Amino acid sequence: MDLATYEEMRLTPQVLGEAAKYLVDDLEIQLEFFEGKVMGIELPKSVTMKVVDTPPAFKGDTVTGGGKPATLETGLVVTVPVFVEPGEEVVVDTRTGAYLERAKK
Repeated sequence: MDLATYEEMRLTPQVLGEAAKYLVDDLEIQLEFFEGKVMGIELPKSVTMKVVDTPPAFKGDTVTGGGKPATLETGLVVTVPVFVEPGEEVVVDTRTGAYLERAKK
């Protein structure tokens, strides 16, 4: 929705491309137009998303310092620290797709 005119616009998956994986409710994005057509999408540098699925942490997992895969609400899969559990919100860098931190409550 255009915040100035409140006009709604529908974008196809082809136009959105990889940006679709970062779109959550109430996210403000910038659209770049040329001759009335969307030519590009500018996302914020980071976005907060909910973890919907990730394997449980096991005792001793923290020794390796690695991570585990987590599926987020949009279907995006990122590597998160072993202490992150389903239902938590995490902040993801939209430029790299990397986990940044747990979301502040």
